[in-house]
Amino acid sequence: MGAQSLNHYTIIVRDLERTKDFYCDIVGLTVGERPPLNFPGYWLYCGGIPTVHLIGYRPINPVITDGPSYPSPTGRLDHIAFACEGLKEMRANLQSRGIKYDERVLPRMNMTQLFYLDPDGIAVECNFAAHETEAKPGSGY
Repeated sequence: MGAQSLNHYTIIVRDLERTKDFYCDIVGLTVGERPPLNFPGYWLYCGGIPTVHLIGYRPINPVITDGPSYPSPTGRLDHIAFACEGLKEMRANLQSRGIKYDERVLPRMNMTQLFYLDPDGIAVECNFAAHETEAKPGSGY
């Protein structure tokens, strides 16, 4: 039997509070219940599901250097994607916080995607349904 849904992904972060605030304030996740583990962290919920796990410093962590990527036994994570609502509000939120983003509209699907980086340099993709995509003059939609 194949995978049926995403359970969660875990990020070892440089600054636990800053990254938690980013995923709550920018992406729209919420802090939720987390078991009493013996290391710092948060479970962030998306639609009632603990989708993003953040892990703060643990002595077993590799040394994290500046920059968007660093050696990790689990390899490199390219990006994380969320289905979202409220394209105009998301744009305004990113702009008001000075977060640079790339906006794309998928051909044929007319779905808008916003791409931006979290505090650890991991790309976040927000996907908005076609009905939120604004028609551009001469675009055919």
